[in-house]
Amino acid sequence: MKAVWYERTGPAQEVLAYGEMPTPAAGPGEVRVRLEASGVNPADVGRRGGGYRPMEYPRVIPNSDGAGIIDQVGDGVTRLRIGQRVWLFNGQRNGRAFGTAAEYISLAEHLVTPLPDNLSFAEGATLGIPAMTAWCCLYCDGPIVGQTVLVTGGAGAVGHYAVQLAKWGGAKVIATVSSAAKAEQARLAGADLVVNYKADDVVAKAMSFTGQRGVGRVVDVDFGGNIDTTLKLMGTNSTIAVYATNGNRTPVVPMRELMEKCISLRALVLFALPPPLLAAAQADITKWLAAGPRIHNVAARFVLSDTAHAHLTVEKGDKLGTVIVDCAR
Repeated sequence: MKAVWYERTGPAQEVLAYGEMPTPAAGPGEVRVRLEASGVNPADVGRRGGGYRPMEYPRVIPNSDGAGIIDQVGDGVTRLRIGQRVWLFNGQRNGRAFGTAAEYISLAEHLVTPLPDNLSFAEGATLGIPAMTAWCCLYCDGPIVGQTVLVTGGAGAVGHYAVQLAKWGGAKVIATVSSAAKAEQARLAGADLVVNYKADDVVAKAMSFTGQRGVGRVVDVDFGGNIDTTLKLMGTNSTIAVYATNGNRTPVVPMRELMEKCISLRALVLFALPPPLLAAAQADITKWLAAGPRIHNVAARFVLSDTAHAHLTVEKGDKLGTVIVDCAR
């Protein structure tokens, strides 16, 4: 099969190679997917660049998310079948060297979910880690119906799905953004209040929107960078769900302030969450997709041999949506 890989971390154009690798076979409990599209996430770029964590394997095929068609099933597979259109997540992660920047991938059945016929493979490849992370941030501590949810970075890949999934779950949604273009994206996703944190007083607007009660749940793209603001708008018995903290990777956590409002701090990374929770996320996302039209933002598309430029596009940090690599010949 054709694939892209790296054998050392560093700049994309220096370390990513394109060529032939052995086509994997589906092992017990696995399915093989003929990939049509691969989604590039910031974590994929961070791993390749060397800033995320040291390499665990001598050769890595990057990218965690993807979509395609099952063409082989291993012994013991019961939920999926050959010929199904599917989306997948955690293709390359802790414990797995080979991801979705390739024509084929074999991985455990529980990481693969049927893709509705009305979604393209590129749209399916935007789900993966962004939609799964959004769902887990919102729902791993229970229902959100009737709550007010704050989504920081409401136009980002995770944030945009979090806005849509929170509205589906019966919450009111406040989204913070950094530009007029991103504000429009958050509104299209269904946010009830959109605040440009570079121009507006986030705390004042959020507290006014909630009748001074504060928000019940936060889906936070930058815990360390946001904590001074976030604490001022949290309600009593609320939760901050953290999936990134790049603005300050070693923040001081003001425990007394968290305690006085009984604020729970939920830190998560998708590959470490328990399988039953991930299965619940997949089931709910399937229901959400079936319940009406959704927005799946594709920021840019590249051919497989140009995966380096896909990574560079993510590194720039100004994309709206998910960068896609087209994997098919």
